[in-house]
Amino acid sequence: MSSGLSRRGVLKGAAATTAATIVGWSAANSAFVTAAQAQAPGVTPVPALDGVLETYSPALGNFSKDFGELITGAPRAVLRPGSVQDVSKIITWARRNRLTVAMNGQSGRSPDLESHSSYGQALVPGGIAIDQRKFNKIHYISNGRAWVDSGVTIRQLTDAALAQGLTPVGTTDYLNLSIGGVISVGGIGGQVQKHGLFADTVEAIEIVTGTGDILRVSKTTRSDLFAAAVAGAGQFGIITKALIKLAPAHTNALVMTLFYEDMATFHADSEKIMVENRLTHQSGEIVRKPDDSGWRYKVEAAVYWTTTPPDQAAILADLRDTRADIQISEMSYTDWYFRLDGIEDWLKANGFWQAPKPWLSIVLPSSTIQQYIPHVVADLQPSDMGVGFSGLYPFYRSKLTHPFFMLPETSDERLWLFDLLRFPFPNDPNLQRMLDQNRRLYDLSKPMGGKRYTVGAIPGMTPAEWKAHFGGQYSRLLDLKRRYDPDRVLTPGQHFFA
Repeated sequence: MSSGLSRRGVLKGAAATTAATIVGWSAANSAFVTAAQAQAPGVTPVPALDGVLETYSPALGNFSKDFGELITGAPRAVLRPGSVQDVSKIITWARRNRLTVAMNGQSGRSPDLESHSSYGQALVPGGIAIDQRKFNKIHYISNGRAWVDSGVTIRQLTDAALAQGLTPVGTTDYLNLSIGGVISVGGIGGQVQKHGLFADTVEAIEIVTGTGDILRVSKTTRSDLFAAAVAGAGQFGIITKALIKLAPAHTNALVMTLFYEDMATFHADSEKIMVENRLTHQSGEIVRKPDDSGWRYKVEAAVYWTTTPPDQAAILADLRDTRADIQISEMSYTDWYFRLDGIEDWLKANGFWQAPKPWLSIVLPSSTIQQYIPHVVADLQPSDMGVGFSGLYPFYRSKLTHPFFMLPETSDERLWLFDLLRFPFPNDPNLQRMLDQNRRLYDLSKPMGGKRYTVGAIPGMTPAEWKAHFGGQYSRLLDLKRRYDPDRVLTPGQHFFA
């Protein structure tokens, strides 16, 4: 029974300490079996692999939690793939044995590698986790594009592209994330007004579907699968490679921070800046007033340049910010792009990174955001955020092109992202209150057209609520799921269907 295993494909199991090799799966016992047990009825041999399948406790533990530190769930095994064919074989084998499979990015800055889902979305309890780090090659950068493995991080791609005078665009602001993980959910940052999501800069992917097929798809080849899988939350296949659009890189960044005392003025100026195309990067936040007496609003504005410095007066013309509080700085493009590295180091050194993080992200129409945010600031206390921050900024509907990154079902072309990116104090006893607040703010947003971003932590989501979330796209979601993952093998942690 073990003769079908390649030399490199020996499966390492919990019984390895007693020199036993696990070679199959017993459906009757819902357990892996050793060579000594392989003759029992109903045992399905593990396929020959170029990599390894591991079932010992340390391997499972690393894939049993995520960045959010709120949900745990151990897989039965971890695949360290040696090839894309390994992914295909394991999906096919798992499907036959009624097991589930999910890719796990295990990204970050070494040695602190972890899944960067925040509420168990990438976990696969009782199933097989695939270690995306094994897909870590940048195959080429040419003609303004990069063909990369899905386990390459945005930071690694940025470093390689900058060496050729290029840069990825539309990226998340935090860069130490696997490209496959980000484009599976969308990926939003301060360039969304110009480039859409990071997912919208993807021109083609290699994907392994829930039927085990290895396909290369794009806008012109199997366009239905391409449109669905990119920002499709891992429901139709596991992305193993991606073709990413690049752009010429600038060398400098002018950064301006503007403050507003009321939502109406902040809203008007934020959209004015966007519509008049004044910036390269635009984000915003809800922040505490200097005297800690309440909340106000902030625009973070950046313009990238190389030879001709931007005209500050023109950028700031007719804006109604609290000009006495404006902050202006200049820095290199790389210092700006990698600006969160120092913040990450501080959060880790002070125990915030390792603590639970109940994040929330919602997209709302421009027509209701001014109605919604006063409820947020009335509910929000500084202790609810710890040392985190609340994002709030506009973008264009038409820049987002993938159907399952759900947007408000209104006619608004201008939409807003609202975030609570919390970093609570270590051992904070109020985590459940924060989760309840997430739930409350999400429920409040729905009558106003709000749609959640699938990376957040919202407890108690039911299949009926997910159906309402996908709205007019739900039947399309089901059709594509039946076609490309008919047995619902892939990425169960999203809980779209159960």
